[in-house]
Amino acid sequence: MGTSTFSQYTVLADVSVVKVNSSAPLERVCLLGCGITTAWGAVTKLPGISASLLISYSFHPLTLRHPEDSSVAVFGVGAIGLGVINTAKQVGASRIIAVDTNPAKESWATKFGATDFVNPLALPEGKRIQDHLVDITDGGLDFTFDCTGNVQVMRAALEASHKGWGVSTVIGVAPAGHEIATRP
Repeated sequence: MGTSTFSQYTVLADVSVVKVNSSAPLERVCLLGCGITTAWGAVTKLPGISASLLISYSFHPLTLRHPEDSSVAVFGVGAIGLGVINTAKQVGASRIIAVDTNPAKESWATKFGATDFVNPLALPEGKRIQDHLVDITDGGLDFTFDCTGNVQVMRAALEASHKGWGVSTVIGVAPAGHEIATRP
């Protein structure tokens, strides 16, 4: 919605307003603002995995692949990352790798549909996460999603996508003035 506030009154554009039924439980409705809708949109509306999107872009090399054959890596297993994992599962991705430095998030990632969990801090000394993911996916992932806002993680997500056809989507918002640097 482009708006986040705890104020009693706020001035904003009408397109940023959603009427919520007064009987809706607020502890559940609060999730709809970003965690679910941002994740769902990133997977299905941007360069995502859904079959309808692949068909509509018939010129794209991914039309040679079926959604159920797609491999996905989700960097960051917070609310948005879990939403991306769940949406990727719903649209039929065959392999969904959750990447996070917190091992306690593995069980949540699995509950939401991840087939694998990788903790970059648990890799052998000197092994970068993007190199590990390229190795275990035979050349890289079809789709990667950064849900962290960390430019180093954004770079890793980009470099973990398959050269030639992989699509990397940055959802996380980096701090002002930070830039992504990567190899060509």
